Amino acid sequence: MEIWLIGNEGKERLRLPVLPASFEVVQGGLNRRMNLSELGNINLIGKPDLQEIALESFFPAQNYYFVEYSGFPEPYICVEMVMSWRGSGKPVDLIITDTPINLPMAIESFSFGERDGSGDVYYQLELVEYVYIKIGSEARAKPGYEEPTGERPTTKEPPKEYVVKEGDTLSEIAKRLTGNSENYKTLAAKNNISNPGLIYPGQKLVV
Repeated sequence: MEIWLIGNEGKERLRLPVLPASFEVVQGGLNRRMNLSELGNINLIGKPDLQEIALESFFPAQNYYFVEYSGFPEPYICVEMVMSWRGSGKPVDLIITDTPINLPMAIESFSFGERDGSGDVYYQLELVEYVYIKIGSEARAKPGYEEPTGERPTTKEPPKEYVVKEGDTLSEIAKRLTGNSENYKTLAAKNNISNPGLIYPGQKLVV
């Protein structure tokens, strides 16, 4: 299982380096109770309420054995990304692979801090489902938004490739494709590049 947060209209992606010990999706209902003199109390079933999910884990400062992948961003780079998304006024996409969860979410709250001098940054992230509103025939939606088809969404995105061009550097490629030059470490790890300064034109990189 992988947990991804995708912000800035798909330009920035963060895979959580350490999975939460657990997560729970909460969805209430907008039911309404009424009292009728002849029938007593009745319950009128309404629409489902917005889904909510809370994630609690930490951004590691060291490459522990249980970290999900190598080349993960530094803890406060992760914090800056989440803070930036929260301040943007736009939703993020939450994807949890191997589950049906692939939803636009609003960041309701985000708290973080250090505990033990290790440099690890512990956080709590609360997300609430975001609904794109349609007025008439025009949708106030992000680019590429499509109406649900009723089919289970695909949670695993196909890998993308980039072909290195003359003059490219790994940090420039990371900045162009992810919005953050520090992600060059992730690109290097994905492509088994031991020296990030040594890439060559025509080389294919998995992004």
